[in-house]
Amino acid sequence: MTRNEDQVAALLLAAGGGRRLGGRPKALLRHRGRPLVEHAVGVLRAAGLTRVHVVLGAQADAVRERAELAGCVLVENPEWEQGMGSSLRAGLDSLAGTGARAALVSLVDQPGIGAEAVARVLAGFTDEDSLVSAAYDGVRGHPVLFGAAHWAGIAESAAGDRGARAYLKAHAEAVALVECGDAAEPYDIDTEADLVHLE
Repeated sequence: MTRNEDQVAALLLAAGGGRRLGGRPKALLRHRGRPLVEHAVGVLRAAGLTRVHVVLGAQADAVRERAELAGCVLVENPEWEQGMGSSLRAGLDSLAGTGARAALVSLVDQPGIGAEAVARVLAGFTDEDSLVSAAYDGVRGHPVLFGAAHWAGIAESAAGDRGARAYLKAHAEAVALVECGDAAEPYDIDTEADLVHLE
């Protein structure tokens, strides 16, 4: 069996328009001197993921221009305003035919989740049937790893701002939870008040 890194592709959802941030796309918020999307890609790579697909939406051209995303597959989601579900579908579609056996999904607006938590979830991959999720004090969070056998079902149930939530709930007994509460903080950058988390 080849290493997990070769079989698992990372899927970074970075299409949001930052509605509660005055319409500033989250991908372009600054963190440690770089756009947030660039930071998020760096985390995935540091965790050992070499194949990174980034789903863009709001101000996609500006993101392409300002963020250093060399080596990533950039996937445009024209329906990004419909919510995260459409971005998850676009991302999974982009993995069809790539030979990836699983997708590790992370969100651009969670800079408190670093490479260690991602690597733990990645290590949970066994095959196309894998369903692995980070947990924080036992509560399911991100990142999440979906084996390819689940992609069609997830794409079917992803709607609005619910990504894979309904699917994971329906298959709760199959989801392997990996505790990451000691290694990461799962806050979202959603509102002006959350910007304190950016450095």
